[in-house]
Amino acid sequence: MTTAAGVIPAPGPASSRRLADFLTLTKPEITFNVVVTALAGFLAAAHGAVQVERLLHTLLGTALVAGGASTLNQWAERDLDAVMRRTVRRPLPAGRLTPRQGLVFGLLLVAGGTAYLAVSAAPLASTLAAVTAAAYVLVYTPLKRVTSLATVVGAVPGAIPPMIGWAAARGRLDAGAWMLFLILFFWQMPHFLSLAALYRRDYARAGFRVLPVVDPGGGSAARQSVLYTLALLLVSLVPATLGIAGAIYFFGALALGVGFLYYGARFVIAPESHAHAASLFRYSLLYLPALCLLMALG
Repeated sequence: MTTAAGVIPAPGPASSRRLADFLTLTKPEITFNVVVTALAGFLAAAHGAVQVERLLHTLLGTALVAGGASTLNQWAERDLDAVMRRTVRRPLPAGRLTPRQGLVFGLLLVAGGTAYLAVSAAPLASTLAAVTAAAYVLVYTPLKRVTSLATVVGAVPGAIPPMIGWAAARGRLDAGAWMLFLILFFWQMPHFLSLAALYRRDYARAGFRVLPVVDPGGGSAARQSVLYTLALLLVSLVPATLGIAGAIYFFGALALGVGFLYYGARFVIAPESHAHAASLFRYSLLYLPALCLLMALG
């Protein structure tokens, strides 16, 4: 295929920037975490008998739905993102993409991803992905401006991705899937509470009622972080007792959990400390892929 002059023009800088902006809408770092946890769920459910083709289909479909949900989240919060320093340069508030482009792109990704999972993975996996996207966009996103409990509510759809992987591998949900759900649920709480503590002023400026905004001293967020971290430590050991993972996982999860608890305790001791909140947040970023890797190793 050529132009009238017989030459196909090379993609210009503007086209590359446009593609980069659409990619930014999907929040690649969050989408990556979602895919990693879906992978962990699939591998844990398969228990060594991995259907590689179905696994790849599952990860692709999950990535599409996750990226679409993140896009719709940015579309819904574009005006609020415009007043936050952390998000003001995102494509929608910065005006590099139009709201219509963001809405259509997000809807296409969610619809395409759920349909793809239904056809290539399992209907239950598709249903779980659809529920995740709907809860994230329609419940959690608007609730953030109403109550600090939105973080707890948002942790529910955030904990479903490993169940998507599990459902794709087995076609059903059982005790192991729910254990993975609880692990991810408890992990999200110190992760997001420490992030909210770091950007408390930004969230306050946008009207988000996250706990560090409601309680500016930071004590409540810190105490809840360490309690959820303790719960995570205990729940993370259960897969080894269910036969989902072995000794390597058990001792690795124990070590990771103790480390998480250490950083949570530091946050409690000095809840006003930006450095302690940052340390807890950074450790949470390392914890999740490390735990998933341990689960994959068995």
